[in-house]
Amino acid sequence: MSLAAQYAPEVGIAAACCEAGISRSTWYRRRKKHMNPPEAPEAHTKPKAARRSARRLSDDERAQVLSILCCEEFMNRSPRAIHATLLDRGKYLCSERTMYRILNENHASRERRAQRTHPHHATPICCAKAVHEVWTWDITKIAGPGRAWFNLYVILDLYSRYVVGWLLSRRESATLAKRLIEQSLHQHEVDPTCLTIHADRGAPMRSKTVAQLMADLCIERSHSRPRVSNDNPYSESHFKTLKYSPEYPRSFQDYESAKQWCHQYLHWYNHEHRHGGIAHFTPHDVLTGRHLELARVRQTTLDKAYAMHPNRFVRGRPKVASVPNEVWINKPSEHVLTLAGDPCEALALPGGRGDPRGEGPRLPLVAATTTVEHANTVKRREMEPERIETMAIL
Repeated sequence: MSLAAQYAPEVGIAAACCEAGISRSTWYRRRKKHMNPPEAPEAHTKPKAARRSARRLSDDERAQVLSILCCEEFMNRSPRAIHATLLDRGKYLCSERTMYRILNENHASRERRAQRTHPHHATPICCAKAVHEVWTWDITKIAGPGRAWFNLYVILDLYSRYVVGWLLSRRESATLAKRLIEQSLHQHEVDPTCLTIHADRGAPMRSKTVAQLMADLCIERSHSRPRVSNDNPYSESHFKTLKYSPEYPRSFQDYESAKQWCHQYLHWYNHEHRHGGIAHFTPHDVLTGRHLELARVRQTTLDKAYAMHPNRFVRGRPKVASVPNEVWINKPSEHVLTLAGDPCEALALPGGRGDPRGEGPRLPLVAATTTVEHANTVKRREMEPERIETMAIL
């Protein structure tokens, strides 16, 4: 609130509230409360003790009820059972609700056993400024014949949205995921030490097999928080585009037809699909850098149209949309980034997204452009060779 008040005269209330992370309604409400403090109570107002209900138990009666509730006979029984027992003995102290109220006031009522609490997980923050800096992958189910389901593994390059590798299998397997990652790295000649791979917390993603691979190759890995569906948005968005495609069938007749359809669709996605997140270039254009030349062609075309009919462009000379310089997963607010100067340090500041309450993360952060969970080195184990049913790198 104080930060917003400091910058409001310079940048305006709306911009100051946006940077401070509060709404304008909160600003106006707090300012009104500050400018019009509550008036002191009048002298004739009755004190709180005098406004107590006439039906309220006296302090001695409440102490007597508490002593009975906490005695050795009733200390492990519920107020409802105690109330019934006392009635059987011809004794009435108070209602069941009053018993609960007295216990709560004296902090004597709680769950019998400690309840399960979820540990805090730092918000994953990934930033890609070029191709092959961050990959994100996931697995989705596609319907087969009858009650059969196939598993489609897809690895996306975060910056270009290019499908760097995919695999169709009849089951989920950590070994298949490992081989898919290895072959994708080899096919695109990517330096693994400069790569971060983001995924959710599915069994193949958290398996020792995949963790061992990333540890051996010095790949940084990042995982979504449990029960947070939008920590892996680009893979989820890609699967929605796939399943909402007009050509997507309700189910596939067999495995071979599903494999053929996925191959055709993903090739179209990489080379023909005009992606809205990358200024309607194709993922292959951004991956190869061809989008820079195409952007100049688009701008030249618009300049010619503007020179011929400037009156048709009410906002002045048109400018072609460009591919974003940075692609984020869970980008911190601009105010936090400005104060921190580094994406990792941004989470430690008040108002960062490391904690949903805005108090900063409770876990230490690593010094990198992404909050990652380093793979623990595990002992090598001999694995039986497993057949990959299909895999394709586009």
